Order: sequence, then structure tokens, then C-alpha cells
Amino acid sequence: MKRILVTGGAGFIGSHLVDALLAQGHEVLCLDNFFTGNKANIAQHLDNPRFELVRHDVVEPILLEVDHIYNLACPASPVHYQYNPVKTVKTNVMGTLNMLGLAKRVKARILQASTSEVYGDPQEHPQREEYWGHVNPIGLRSCYDEGKRLAETLMMDYHRSNGVDIRIVRIFNTYGPRMALDDGRVVSNFAVQALKGEPITIYGQGTQTRSFCYVSDLVAGLMAMMEAQDITGPLNLGNPSEFTMLALAQKILELTGSASRIAHQPLPPDDPVQRRPDISKAQKLLDWNPKVSLEQGLAPTLDYFRKVIRGG
Repeated sequence: MKRILVTGGAGFIGSHLVDALLAQGHEVLCLDNFFTGNKANIAQHLDNPRFELVRHDVVEPILLEVDHIYNLACPASPVHYQYNPVKTVKTNVMGTLNMLGLAKRVKARILQASTSEVYGDPQEHPQREEYWGHVNPIGLRSCYDEGKRLAETLMMDYHRSNGVDIRIVRIFNTYGPRMALDDGRVVSNFAVQALKGEPITIYGQGTQTRSFCYVSDLVAGLMAMMEAQDITGPLNLGNPSEFTMLALAQKILELTGSASRIAHQPLPPDDPVQRRPDISKAQKLLDWNPKVSLEQGLAPTLDYFRKVIRGG
């Protein structure tokens, strides 16, 4: 049994990770400032003696005794991370610095949740970890893209200079229950619009592609990476099955039986044309493979959105 810190632990991915770690018998310290996290996501654990919730912003230092740190704290959707871009950069840079300082002090292993956004609008497809990316450093998305790239830099520098035991994973599009309805990500947008009978907003012609990983598969990958020996990463974690935005919209319309029409809007700036992970490293080094298909994962996701929309 370990004492494990999850920053951003009340968020979408963080709360599912908290569930899995508690199920394994660990003590879990959930740290969240509730900018995008939701107390309802971890309410079921509040009476668990092995669970502790701390309202705290990683931009500020904190002293704790832990064995492992999962650093997931950062708004991950464009709507949220562009709301306060300076704070997004601070979370990625100062927050990561604070967590690395903590890891160095207490000799904890630390995993950084990086992102496929470090590849920007990629000129290589699918994206391998060796690809350095194609990012606009002064664009609207750069607070997140460049913030995460710098977080990776800090992780590697603390590892090389101070011997900190690090893990870096690059997370590709992830979906599932507990996504925020208003986060502006494509699965939640399409699901909510379809369930409310509103027009489904597709930017551009809908030919741009994404790869969608169900949250339970991603959590299994995060935990496998944390437990792996002598692997710093970065490693891609995502589902390599690739779908156009139009195909995703049609799948959601089919599963919901919605009569929503499709409404095309102009493409936002720096929106990647295609995104698909090469996960051969994770397959080889972690023996990890996503198991949940898009159709299998959309069913519980849509059930969750139905319940939230009804106010249940």
C-alpha cells in the first residue's frame, strides 16, 4: 500500500484514477482547486478513511509526505484553458515545479500528465514520441501546448540534474462519464447537443480526425506507467482508432436517436487537422492496449450526460 497524491483528482480523468487507486487499497490524497474539478466526482469517497481531499492550487507550494505523485492538475479543454491563459501557463510551469520540488524532497516517483497537444498541428501521422511537433508558440492554444511542453522540459531536467524518478505520458483525446457538459470538447459538445435536440456544431467540413480513448483504458495506462521500472517516457497513451468529426457526429446521432441537424462553423485557429497516436512503445514497454471501442464507450458516456441533463 502506498500513499499517493493525485493533483487535479476531482477532475474528469483524475477522479477515475482516484477510484482505481482506492480499489487497489492505496491511501489517496486528492488535491484540487475546483476550477474545472467537481466535488461530485469524488463525493463517494469522502467517508473513506484512506481518502483525503485538500482544496489547494498547485501554483502554491505544499508540504506533504507521499510515495507517488500523479500530476494531472490543469484545465484540458480549450474553453477552460483559454479562459485564463496566464493561469494555465502558471499551472503547467509553477505547478509542475512545485510538484517536482516535492518529489525531490520526499523521494517520490512523479508522473506528469502531458498531452498530444505537444505535437501541435502535426506534420507526421500517426504521431510518434520522437516527433518534436508543430506548435504555434504565440497562438491562442499556446498557453496549454507550450505550457505542457515546458512541463516535460522541467521533468527531464529534474531527472537529469537531481535524479528525480519521473514518468511522462502524452494523453490523446479521452472521453467517458464525468466529462463536464460545458468543456467544449468534441464528445461532450456533440453528446449534449444531440441529447437536447440542438444543432450539432462541426467546425470546417468535419474531415479533421481525432482518436478517442475511453477513460478506463487511459487510467490503466497511467497506472501501468507509474509501476513500470526504469521508463521515464514520454509515452503516448491513446486509442489509435481514428474518426472524422463527421463520423463521430453521425455515431452519436445514431446512438441517441436524435433528430439534431449538423451545423457547420468556421475552423478555429491552430485546430489540428489530424491526430492519432502511435502507441507501439506503450504496447511493448507496458503491455498496454486500449480495450474499449468507441461504440462501447459512448453508451455509458451518453447515459451519464442524460442523467446530468435531467438533473439527476
